[in-house]
Amino acid sequence: MIKRQKASIKSCIIHKVGNKFNDTKNAFSNTTVDFDEETYNLLLPYLLKPFLSVAESYRFHHHSDVGLNEINTYSEQLFKGEGDFIEVSKHILTHLYEQSNSAQIKTGDVLICYFEGIQYEDFFTDAIGIYKIENKTPFFQTFLENNSYDMLVQKGIQAKKVDKGCLILNTGDAEGKIVLSVDNNAYDAQYWIKRFLNIKYPDDSNQHTKNCIELCREFSKEILKPTFGGQEQSNFLAKTVDYFKENEIVNLENFKEDVFEDEDHLALFEDYKKAYESENKVLIRNQFDVSERVLKKQKQKIKTEIKLDTNIQIKLDVDAPDASAEYLERGFDEEKKMHFYKVYFNAES
Repeated sequence: MIKRQKASIKSCIIHKVGNKFNDTKNAFSNTTVDFDEETYNLLLPYLLKPFLSVAESYRFHHHSDVGLNEINTYSEQLFKGEGDFIEVSKHILTHLYEQSNSAQIKTGDVLICYFEGIQYEDFFTDAIGIYKIENKTPFFQTFLENNSYDMLVQKGIQAKKVDKGCLILNTGDAEGKIVLSVDNNAYDAQYWIKRFLNIKYPDDSNQHTKNCIELCREFSKEILKPTFGGQEQSNFLAKTVDYFKENEIVNLENFKEDVFEDEDHLALFEDYKKAYESENKVLIRNQFDVSERVLKKQKQKIKTEIKLDTNIQIKLDVDAPDASAEYLERGFDEEKKMHFYKVYFNAES
């Protein structure tokens, strides 16, 4: 989604956020971080790496007026130079603190950064990064005392994975500024995305592709597999992926004609789609452009293994939609009173 080769940190400040529910207080910094070269060179990729492979973006949201969204307002002030960086960062931390309305919300370090030179698509832009570090890793620290070395255990930030973070780009579209977000400690799905950032998916090809593939994946898991078995589930998923790969535009009616040969299966899909849209509050478009980036990411989530209770697994290739129907047969052995699969092949690889 972004590239960081020319990115730099203009300003960075660290605060500590408490928990309103537990009455633990915030601790504010009054100056920005003055990096040494080694720290800077380690921190910059740590902060930006999570967003290099993010396939989906968000837009700010508010039930009455997006101009009343707090983080949208604070980021706009920083981009326009209308507010002091340190003071605005304190407002951001206070807003985060106000969302901690349960005991499970963790305290932690909060880094707020102003980036320059972020490449998004084919142009460069500034960005605001907000990061919450919730987990610290114990490590051994050796030290010299009285001409002998000793060690003690300390806790620090592991420079591998950001717990929670967002990147607000100083660019957007008709729906507002582009926001990227990661949450690797999703103990409360509402806390970071809904209450703190208050962001939603835009109405674009990324979201439409994601919605439709997730619908198909859940339908295969909840309806096809329990009713017709793993082979039928895998056939359907492979055909789904194949259709999305072969078509730049998805037409849902054409998709159903391509994928379903059995009218009963089609009827089950249509009934499930209505229930899925209502339960998940999403709309599956009848026609939309395919997002190749989202398709690639969603394909990685599709599992096509057939797991048997005899400790045997059959793994099917989701990119070969005809292989299961052509080379795999399911039957029932009357003598053993057990189901079986028969697999055809020319040679082992």
